[in-house]
Amino acid sequence: MKVKRAAKAGFCFGVKRALDMAERTSETSHAVSLGPLIHNQQVVKRLAERGIQVVEDLDELTSQQALIIRSHGVAPKVYQGAENKGIQVVDATCPFVQKAQRLAAESAKKGQQVIVMGDKHHPEVQGILGWAGEQAIPIQTVEEAKQLPFYPHLAVLAQTTQLAENFAGIVNELKSHTDNLIVHNTICNATAERQKVARELAETVDVMVVVGGRNSANTRKLASICAERTKTYLIETADELESVWFKEANSAGLTAGASTPDWIIEEVFNKMTEMNEQEMDMATWFDSCPELHQGTKVTGTVVKITREEVFVDIGWKCEGVIPINELAVSRKTRPEDAVEIGDEISAVVIRVENEEGHTVLSKRKADEEGAKDRLEKIAETKEEIQAQVVEVVKGGLVVDVGLRGFVPASQIQPGYVENLDQFLGQTLRLRMIDYDPAKRKVVLSQKVILEEERAIKRTQLLETLKEGDVVAGTVRRMADFGVFVDIGGLDGLLHISDMAYTRLKHPSDMLKIGDEVEVQVLKLDQQTGKVSLGLKQLKESPWEKAAVNFSVGSIVNGKVVRITPFGAFVGLGEGVDGLVHISQLADHRVNKVEDVVKVGDMVSAKVIDCKPEEKRISLSIREAIAESTKEIDQEALASQSDIKPVTIGDAVGNDLPTETRE
Repeated sequence: MKVKRAAKAGFCFGVKRALDMAERTSETSHAVSLGPLIHNQQVVKRLAERGIQVVEDLDELTSQQALIIRSHGVAPKVYQGAENKGIQVVDATCPFVQKAQRLAAESAKKGQQVIVMGDKHHPEVQGILGWAGEQAIPIQTVEEAKQLPFYPHLAVLAQTTQLAENFAGIVNELKSHTDNLIVHNTICNATAERQKVARELAETVDVMVVVGGRNSANTRKLASICAERTKTYLIETADELESVWFKEANSAGLTAGASTPDWIIEEVFNKMTEMNEQEMDMATWFDSCPELHQGTKVTGTVVKITREEVFVDIGWKCEGVIPINELAVSRKTRPEDAVEIGDEISAVVIRVENEEGHTVLSKRKADEEGAKDRLEKIAETKEEIQAQVVEVVKGGLVVDVGLRGFVPASQIQPGYVENLDQFLGQTLRLRMIDYDPAKRKVVLSQKVILEEERAIKRTQLLETLKEGDVVAGTVRRMADFGVFVDIGGLDGLLHISDMAYTRLKHPSDMLKIGDEVEVQVLKLDQQTGKVSLGLKQLKESPWEKAAVNFSVGSIVNGKVVRITPFGAFVGLGEGVDGLVHISQLADHRVNKVEDVVKVGDMVSAKVIDCKPEEKRISLSIREAIAESTKEIDQEALASQSDIKPVTIGDAVGNDLPTETRE
C-alpha cells in the first residue's frame, strides 16, 4: 500500500504564530491562556508541561501573570477587563481573524446589519460577534439565512475555517434580504487551500486518515470533505490507527487539521507505513549502506528537527546530523524555516562520524555546489531571477541564490531606502551585476529591473497622457513645496498650493508617503516629461458659492488667521478668507492692526464687497459695530414708545378742589 501525504497539512500560520508567542512568553513570564490555546489535547498538555496554564475567566488571573490571547481571538471586553486588572496581554490572535474582527466592527459602525457565518458556540465566532456589537446575527446554514427579515443594509462575513461553497450559498440567499449587501470574504486562504488539497487527495486513494483534535472545527470539516469522496477515519494520535482499515487498500492518504503539530503527523505517517512494510533483512540493509567519506554527497529524508540540529536518514547505520550553521545560506535561519520533516534533501559529508556516532552533514555546501553552474549561466544571460531576503546586513541585504547573494542598499529600488528591515523575508526580482565563483561573490540588483520597467511605462504614459486627465497615483517623495506622485512610471509634482483650498503649512499636514491619491493633470511637457498635478481641482471651489454664502450686507463670524500691516484676514470657511482693512477695524483711528485684533480672535464683521471671480471679500468690523449699536438704539426707542405719557392729574390724583380742577 502506498501512503500519500497531503502537501498542505498541519499547523497553519496563525496557530504556529500563537504557539511561538506562547513559548517565548513562558520563558520570561508566568503565562496563562484564556481557554485552550489550540484545539489539540496533546499540544495543550505539552504547553502545560512548560508552565502555560489554561483559565476560563479573567477573574482567575492576577497582575503578575501574562495573558495569552489564543489565535481564535476575543471580544473587546476581554482586552478592557485585562487592562482594568493591570494584566499584561500577549495578543496571539491570527491576523486573518483580526481582519474579520475589524471588518465586523467597521460594518456595524456604518449602520449595517452584520451577519456572521459560523458556529455561534465557536470562540472565534463569539469574538467576532463581540466586535460587531449586540445586533450582530450568527448563522450557519442557508435555511437560517432564509428566516432573516429584510434589512436596508447588510454586511456578511465568515468564520475563517468555513467552506467557501457554503459561504457562497448563504451570500446568494442574503441578496434577496436587502437592497445593499456588502460581502467580506474572510475565509482563510490557508484553510481553503488545505481543504482543496485534501479533497483532491481523497479522490485518488482508497482510505483517508485525518489527524487532529475532535473538538477542532477545521479538522472536522476536513474529515467531512474527505468522507464525501472515500472511506475516512478521524484520529487524534497514531495509537488509534488500526491495520484492518488498510487491509484491502492499495493507497491511503494522510492529512491533518490546522491545530495538529508536525510530530503527531509524522508518528501517524510512520505507523501507516510500517503497517504495510516488512523489516528489511539486516544483511541486505548493511549491503545497501553507502560508502561514506569526507566530501561525499548523500541524499536523505529529514526525520527530526531540534533548535540546534536537523537529523537526516541517509540509509547509514546512524542518522546524519546537520548543525544549524550548515543548514542554509542565512546564518540566522531557524531549522523549521529551512526544512520540514519528511523533506528529501541533499547534503555533503563534512565528518564521517562524531562522538555520538552521527555523520555530520552540510546542506549549505550541497546547495552551493548545485548553484554554481546555474549562477554562471545567469551571469552570462543576465536573466531575471527571484530570491528571498534572508538577512539584513550593513549596507544591504543577503538573499538566498544557492550562495550568499548580496544586494547593496543602493540597488534595492530607485531612490533612497531608509529602513532595510522592511525587506526581510520578502522575495526580490533580481539581476546579477557581479559574479566571482572563486571568491563566492554574487552581487545582484533589483533597481535595474525596476528602472527599465519604469522607463517603458514612462514612455507609454507620455504617449497617452493629456492635460485634464484624472489619474491614480502613489505619494513617493515629499518636499516643503509639495509632493511627488508616481502616476504609473512617471513622477508628477503636486504643489502645496494645488493640494487644498485651505492654506497648508506643509504637505505632511494632508498627505504622507505611500498614500494613494486621485489627481488631475494640470500641465504636461512632452519633451521634458514634467507633469504638474492638482488635487483640489477635483473638488468644487468654495469661492463658487461665496456670493450666496457671503452676500454684501450680511454679518459673518470668523477667526483671524493672518495679520498684515494693512489689515487682518478672517477665515470664513474652507479656503475662503475675507480682509478687514485697517480702516475698517474699529470706529476710531487704528495705528497698528495688533492693537485691535490678534491671530485666533473670533470676530463679527459686515460684508461690504464680495468678488468671487477675484477671490476677494472685503469686511468691516466698524460697520458691524455701527449696525449693532443702531439695533440697540432702535430697541431702546421701541421700548420707550410703549410707555403712556403722565399727566398732571395722573401725578396729583383726584384730591384737588373742584374749582381748582375747573
